[in-house]
Amino acid sequence: MHTLRRGLTVTGIIVLILALILLGIYLFLFRVYIPNNLAKQSFPQTEGKIELAGLDQAVDIYRDTMGIPHIYAATLHDLFFAQGYVHAQDRFWQMDFWRHIGSGRLAEMFGESQVQTDAFLRTLGWRYLAEQEYERLSEESKAILNAYSEGVNAYLNDHQGAALSLEYAILGILNRTYTPEPWRPLHTLTWAKVMAWDLAGNLDEEIERAILLGSLSPDEVTELYPPYPEDHPSIVQVSSETAQAEPAPLVELDAHWWQATAVQSAVQRSQANLQALHSLLGSGGNGFGSNSWVVGGSRSSTGKPILVNDPHLGIQMPSIWYQIALHCRPKSAACPFEVAGFSFAGVPGVIIGHNDRIAWGFTNVGPDVIDLYIEKVNPQNPYQYEVNGQWVNFELRTEVIQVSGSQPVTVTVRISRHGPVISDTYGPLKDEIDEKDKDAQPFRQKAGIELPESYAIAMRWTALEPTLVFEAIWGFNQAKNWLEFRQAARAFAVPAQNLLYADVDGNIGYQMPGNIPIRAKGDGRLPVPGWTDDYEWTGYIPFEELPYTLNPPQGYIVTANNRVPPPNYPYLITTDWDYGFRAQRIVDLIEKGPGKIDLAYMQKMQGDSYDASTAYLLPLLMQIPLEDTYQQNARQLLQNWNGQATLDSPVAALYAAFWKHLLFLTFGDDLPSDQPPKGGDRYFEVLRQIVQQPESRWWDDQTTPDQVENRDAILQRAFAEAVKELQKTLGNDPLAWRWGDLHTATFRHATFGQSGIAPLEALFNRGPFPSSGGTSIVNATGWDTSLGYFVIWVPSMRMIVDLSDLNNSLTVHTTGQSGHAFHPHYIDMADLWRTIQYYPMWWKEEAVMQNMESHLQLAP
Repeated sequence: MHTLRRGLTVTGIIVLILALILLGIYLFLFRVYIPNNLAKQSFPQTEGKIELAGLDQAVDIYRDTMGIPHIYAATLHDLFFAQGYVHAQDRFWQMDFWRHIGSGRLAEMFGESQVQTDAFLRTLGWRYLAEQEYERLSEESKAILNAYSEGVNAYLNDHQGAALSLEYAILGILNRTYTPEPWRPLHTLTWAKVMAWDLAGNLDEEIERAILLGSLSPDEVTELYPPYPEDHPSIVQVSSETAQAEPAPLVELDAHWWQATAVQSAVQRSQANLQALHSLLGSGGNGFGSNSWVVGGSRSSTGKPILVNDPHLGIQMPSIWYQIALHCRPKSAACPFEVAGFSFAGVPGVIIGHNDRIAWGFTNVGPDVIDLYIEKVNPQNPYQYEVNGQWVNFELRTEVIQVSGSQPVTVTVRISRHGPVISDTYGPLKDEIDEKDKDAQPFRQKAGIELPESYAIAMRWTALEPTLVFEAIWGFNQAKNWLEFRQAARAFAVPAQNLLYADVDGNIGYQMPGNIPIRAKGDGRLPVPGWTDDYEWTGYIPFEELPYTLNPPQGYIVTANNRVPPPNYPYLITTDWDYGFRAQRIVDLIEKGPGKIDLAYMQKMQGDSYDASTAYLLPLLMQIPLEDTYQQNARQLLQNWNGQATLDSPVAALYAAFWKHLLFLTFGDDLPSDQPPKGGDRYFEVLRQIVQQPESRWWDDQTTPDQVENRDAILQRAFAEAVKELQKTLGNDPLAWRWGDLHTATFRHATFGQSGIAPLEALFNRGPFPSSGGTSIVNATGWDTSLGYFVIWVPSMRMIVDLSDLNNSLTVHTTGQSGHAFHPHYIDMADLWRTIQYYPMWWKEEAVMQNMESHLQLAP
């Protein structure tokens, strides 16, 4: 016994020593060596002089106190050369990762785990489209792209491994053979396709409707997708002479195709893969959108327009935006750029911002520009499909995916007349209906139609045609007035954006651009048969007939992904608008605000955290009987609440928990288990409608067949569950509850930040940060009720442009300018962002000099 006890003691000491050694190694590597030594190898030179081959003349790069570069160059070539250089200095890992997504080459970096993703991305064929687009560009546009690529490559020539970015040191452990290739113009052009996919419209809704039709009636699905509310604003108020037909009832749109078990299974698997791609891109989510508005001089304190923009995108690290200012010195016909704002690392020019004459902002239109077609496949030959009673050959393309650490994988892409067959790679969709599916044949008989025994799903999407979207961007950068801005907008084919405009002469305007399909039949709400011409696209809405307005009489324009045209517009853009709660709130704040709106009020508007669902739910909640005194006392917090979801608010925490439980108790028992209610603007409107029906079938709990619940019973139960949850998570004192303790923002690195390896994630991720706001709120820090209260999409930047004095403009974005972990500008904006604070958007050269942090000169 003494010997055993002694042996255990010795073993314990050895284990303890080994644990301490490992702990010491961990602390040294992750707390000392990597932050203080390895990471700093990638911090770029921002002071002094660097000589580079290829420049025409010297270029001056001044970085202000937020690390934002202001570039001054004598030639167009040097201006974009320098932009490429500074993008590579601060964000090359981000650029490299995004170009591998655009070309479907992630497996080259990360191995076998990315083969399926690459196969789908190769199926879409973005690289081939980019090659076609490059050939169509003007010579000036090619010169911009080539100069930019030269600048990126000038940086790559002198930097490799950890000197390029910390991520390459980590990747080198996993993939020792990987070396970044030179940057090419095609890498920039594929980036446009990635963003087009990210903002592609209603594909999620189309798939979700098809899934819901497997268990709900068409009328029930229609209730869950109500029409746009007529008491909420449209962006363009001027009416057209021709009225658009009301959408047909869902049951008439071939919903029966999606009720067979085999088809439901395939669609559900496709949805899972769509969500996986959203996760890769840091996108997706109900309520995903943006805000932008402008007031004219008649409503501003300056007598000139003030333009505001905050695009809502998936939370990520680093920020998707890279702020920059580009100045030709001097500005001339040969070098016509003088512009500041937000760029994408990997893309020359400024995406959103202002030049010396105009300012512009974007929000997503969300048009229905993707249709899924069911193609009948020849059971005897999988490379043929039916068109109007005849078998025709698929176009075939062979793709070879290079895989780090493994053998190449060959993929054969089938392309129908509608587009690529995505059921081969877009999730494990099967091309043939399982003949053993016992539910399929009886349903065919019930529906009175012949469901295809062998099929594939093809996708038609406007972004799978060559477009010149960056020529539109560079046109905005140079435009001097509304006519030039609108002319440039003609090239903005996809992704269609709400283009908001203001200029120094006092004009405000709006233009919707884009290739918006005109359909022979149907409205794009569901996948459709592809073997006849019944559902073909017959053309695009002419640009001259797309909605626009200039200097509207109300003196302001608001875009928040709400309906664009008035109700009687003659063309279909989509049936899946955002439901307009944010837009209505912005309109109310303008209409009921001070007589003359200033920049401080615009900041207050961008930080507004009013939850519009409180207007119709709180009066009901306050009058229902509650079970006990504790619940009654907790409810007293709501008594005089103004509906603001501020981060330190106990009431906001209570209401958010109530909202979450209300959705699940009302809809969770009716929806498929893998399609839970997620919240967002659509459920704002659905609940707004059914609270007016106290005995609606949705209130009845299907899990209690012996009783029938009504509205008040579910409200009572939801509140009780909310109080119980917060007691458990935040403590027994309701006054100590805080919304920000539940609603936190963590900025996660797109690759290593989601590895599941805690020490590795800690190197790159930052947070959690307590945050205000919420879903379908102007301060749109979105969360998903099926996942938790944490933030999943954000106002990715906030910008306020003062057209009376551009140097007064204000801005902030989410993380920081630098993409290098542990750099001083890696996360220095987060606290400003979450507390709705700003920094100056310096424009005048003397202001830049006075607020300069560093000066780097690039010399030939």
